[in-house]
Amino acid sequence: MPAPTPAAATSARAVVNLFVYNGLVIGVYAASLAALRERLGLDAAGIAILLVCAGVAAITGMQLGGRMSDRIGARRIVLVCLPLLLVGLAVFGFATSYPMLIVGGLLLGLGNGGIDVAMNAIGVQVEATRPKPIMSFFHGMWSIGNFTGAALVLLAALSWPSAPVQAAVVVATGLGVLSIVASLRITPATAVVDHTDDSGEKTPIPGWAYLLGLMAIAFGLGEGTAMDWSGLHVTEVAGIPAAQGSVAVTVVAGFMVAIRLLGDALVARFGRRAVVRFGGACAALGYLITALATPLPALLIGWAMVGFGVGMIAPQVYAVAGHAAGGRGLAVVVTFGYATFLCGPAVIGLLASQFGLQKTMLVPAMLLAALPFLASVMPEETPASAEA
Repeated sequence: MPAPTPAAATSARAVVNLFVYNGLVIGVYAASLAALRERLGLDAAGIAILLVCAGVAAITGMQLGGRMSDRIGARRIVLVCLPLLLVGLAVFGFATSYPMLIVGGLLLGLGNGGIDVAMNAIGVQVEATRPKPIMSFFHGMWSIGNFTGAALVLLAALSWPSAPVQAAVVVATGLGVLSIVASLRITPATAVVDHTDDSGEKTPIPGWAYLLGLMAIAFGLGEGTAMDWSGLHVTEVAGIPAAQGSVAVTVVAGFMVAIRLLGDALVARFGRRAVVRFGGACAALGYLITALATPLPALLIGWAMVGFGVGMIAPQVYAVAGHAAGGRGLAVVVTFGYATFLCGPAVIGLLASQFGLQKTMLVPAMLLAALPFLASVMPEETPASAEA
């Protein structure tokens, strides 16, 4: 990959802006689904179709965003996708009919997919100019933005119960305008990535990028299952009231944010490969505990280990893909992870209906247990090289 442009060296704050706002939008989107379902009188199938449309649009945006980031620079993709994300959220939040809701979901998904790859591509180039790793911190900022978006919807529901989604979207849109203005001013121009050989022929995506994609499937399923099923899992297994099930989701999210804020120091000390190996083993053991234990304290320890372990993995895998294969390689890995994050929990639900939810937790445990071995495709790093 070409050396980053000089502007990238001082632009960590620009990447933080992108990660925080993207996380905030997705938090508002996810937290608004229940209210929109009630407002528009939708059933589970209607919500499922919306999620599929948004997911397919996001995957399309990732593929286009990754390739175009390499051709024209990730900054331009950001400046196109941020307004698209903003418009999609507004249409989604103010939808008065199901077709309008679908249009909003499509626009939001397309913008989210493009900006997801582009902001990671910029983050990779910014990291390359710094003496120490910073990708985990960026992903931690996304998690904080995501939590803030969900909290914004909750606050709106308490303050404006007649129109909570619209109120939250108005605030998020205002913040989005500020984010766009900031992006115009501080987002760095990034290096164009040339994927041709000396003869001018286009070079293929490296085969190991698809192995990183397999790793993304493992952590995508691990994270998606934890976010979608942990609350129901502790309710069912420990026999606690349904209203208290959110404690498991809170534990997962809290430990995930914590490790992402601390993860760069671990990478600088031990290297990305070692961090991914430890994260995979930790998350796999956590899922094993959730599959075997029944007391609530033990289950929460298991879910804490899942959040702690999974939170380490994605930033490192994305960083390796971006450093070595540019936007198109990053797009492959992000697409694998995102698709599994979206679809994996549905598969877990089908398996749970046949084998029981607790036993089904063995599935993500087995996939995550493979990560310490798959991590062999990642470059060996000494602490010194990890800091470079």
